[in-house]
Amino acid sequence: MEFRQLNYFIKAAELLHFTDAAAACFVTQSTLSQQIKQLEEELGMPLFDRIGKHVQLSEAGKLFLKHARQILQEVKKSKQAIFELNNLVNGELRVGVTYAFSSLLLPSLTPFSKKYPGIKLHIESGIAGELELRLKNADLDFILAFHEQSDNDGLDMQLLFTSRIKMVTSRSHPLAQLSKISLKDLGPQEMVLANKGFSSRDMLDQIFKKNNIIPNIKIEMNDTHSLLSLVDTGNWITIINEKAITGWDNLIAIPIIGKELHKEAFILWQKGAFKKKSATLFIEELLKTM
Repeated sequence: MEFRQLNYFIKAAELLHFTDAAAACFVTQSTLSQQIKQLEEELGMPLFDRIGKHVQLSEAGKLFLKHARQILQEVKKSKQAIFELNNLVNGELRVGVTYAFSSLLLPSLTPFSKKYPGIKLHIESGIAGELELRLKNADLDFILAFHEQSDNDGLDMQLLFTSRIKMVTSRSHPLAQLSKISLKDLGPQEMVLANKGFSSRDMLDQIFKKNNIIPNIKIEMNDTHSLLSLVDTGNWITIINEKAITGWDNLIAIPIIGKELHKEAFILWQKGAFKKKSATLFIEELLKTM
């Protein structure tokens, strides 16, 4: 069994088309078909059901696909570990961040790049579910996200900080003069909130429903910077974790009366994965800016 055979098999399993898979692997179709046939002979079972010009994964193929991906991920990690031994402060670092975390990350980027110019940073923004899938597929080295501690399937979680959920508005907004506000008083205010599906929004919806409050939501957005830019105009309020307004000097966070609301921020790693030296250095720099 060879690594190239696993690569050919995985690509064919993803595309379910030998010609397209061969093109993606930069080999001829006959070469790809021959290598997959050798793999099937070694395993003693067909990995594909061939129906005319069409193919689909057999039961054995579906099972083997999971293990083939794991094998190649382990090989990738091993190569990275060896590379790290020779290049402790070089290479690439891929960091996933949820949208609400983006502004918190910015202060650490410049000092880190100046301190370690040999490390190329790739910052990928997205929603938690998508980023976690990419992390498990080894497309990302780690994730920074507000997360539920109980939801850690296949992940190692390192608590970064806890941030309170507050009402946020511009200093020019009439509500900016308040020292605190109740959920009931928040309800009628014109709000800009994150889209449904974001963990912070889902939590707010549950809280409003529990307290029989119908919030006056005028705009929903999936980009935190744009959301805060709207609030910064003085026409709107939002409800967000107070850490998100770091660097927004014209915005003010007002506590919400009642049981304190908070979100926990974590560093998420693939369970059991090798942790790059560059990742450790980046997190050290991140903690300094926080």
